[in-house]
Amino acid sequence: MMGSKSKYTAVLMLGLAALLGAVVSHAQGGWTVKRVGLGGKDLNAVFFVDAKRGWVGGDGGLLSYTEDGGATWVERPLGTEHAINDIYFVGKDTGFVLAGGSIFGTSDGGHSWRESHKFSPSEFAGAMPELYSLRFNGKKRAWVVGSASRGDDIVGSILAITRDGGANWLILRTLTQQELIHIDFVDDKRGWIVGAGGAILHTDDAGESWSSQNSGTKGTLYHVDFRNEHQGLAVGERGTILRTEDGGRTWTKIYSPARSTLLSVQFVSEDEVWIVGRGGVILRSGNGGQTWIEQESNTKQNLFALFINKKNGWAVGKDGLMLKYER
Repeated sequence: MMGSKSKYTAVLMLGLAALLGAVVSHAQGGWTVKRVGLGGKDLNAVFFVDAKRGWVGGDGGLLSYTEDGGATWVERPLGTEHAINDIYFVGKDTGFVLAGGSIFGTSDGGHSWRESHKFSPSEFAGAMPELYSLRFNGKKRAWVVGSASRGDDIVGSILAITRDGGANWLILRTLTQQELIHIDFVDDKRGWIVGAGGAILHTDDAGESWSSQNSGTKGTLYHVDFRNEHQGLAVGERGTILRTEDGGRTWTKIYSPARSTLLSVQFVSEDEVWIVGRGGVILRSGNGGQTWIEQESNTKQNLFALFINKKNGWAVGKDGLMLKYER
């Protein structure tokens, strides 16, 4: 039977071990909850212009920014109740926000925003447009993708281009009527779109033409990211991770340690890649996406979006959840 002194010593040793463990964990870096709140609304998008200036967007038109690396956040009302699905800046001053069927723009670093374009249901046979993703592939040329719906039913996809920096948009015909969810360009000419039904579309002529690539899955793909013209990853339903080393001519399914839906993927370098998803899942690869290790997120809440660079990372999700990664 352990005496009181031995009990005290054991408790002390356990306490010291826990303290040392916490110090080591902090020294090695990791994900920590920085803020849970922002009205309790789901956060769907995050984008940092640099180490200090960043933006998050979410349900009910919530748009907030930080100028101190996320220590404090200030709301910047857009005047819309639609959920914000994407935030994208081209440089420090020019940025865009997608909410419902509208595109909002800023040219002064986000101090002021205006609705630069609004897609109308009349352009989609009366169906309601919803924009999900925007990317530039030139100084003036950009793309948006999304879907058109009647009630809860998706009835068409949206693919539109601007050639004048967002002043005017032209709706293009697509190869699929299922929703298109995310678009990524690796340079002026080469781009990829992913969406429902395992759809992957590709262009190598700056979007003048798009062709389908065989993903090998019928599950919805939510996000795609390319490191260069050859190396790319796409993620989606039921832990789906697809990898290509030939620009998407062939896609290979990669084993995932998590079976929940994966919603965002991002290369930090040719070797380092991160994924976030439902149930608080965070995955990391150190070999360009060939193998993955699950990371401790300290949450079971859904994580909808990710932004990460060589120093810091951010993941945002349900009920205003925000995680920060520090190396």
